[in-house]
Amino acid sequence: MLYAILCYNDEDIVWSASKQEDAAVMGRLAEVRARHTKAGKMGASLRLLPTTSATTLRKNQDPPLVIDGPFAETKEQLLGFYVIEVADLEEALGVARDLAAANPGGAYEIRPIAVFQPDQRVSAAG
Repeated sequence: MLYAILCYNDEDIVWSASKQEDAAVMGRLAEVRARHTKAGKMGASLRLLPTTSATTLRKNQDPPLVIDGPFAETKEQLLGFYVIEVADLEEALGVARDLAAANPGGAYEIRPIAVFQPDQRVSAAG
């Protein structure tokens, strides 16, 4: 079963980390990622740029309104996500716990996903 592990944290804290602090966290996450990739569980992981780089399309009007910035003002922001393939929620929680041990603070939301349309680009096939 496919799950997304959505990574939330206060982006002001995350993006204010020194290059050394960020590299240390990313190094610990790389170790977790390598272990779960080798076990066949870990798929893509993506880090989103800060919400200051976001653009929102509000589709509840005609024509839709395009505005700068994130959809909502919140204490924690969606900073990125992992795609994993595991047997069940318990196994997904195990992966999330490993990630949490490597990257303190914030929260992980674990959500089952279904492939709506697989990536059909030639370059994505390898």
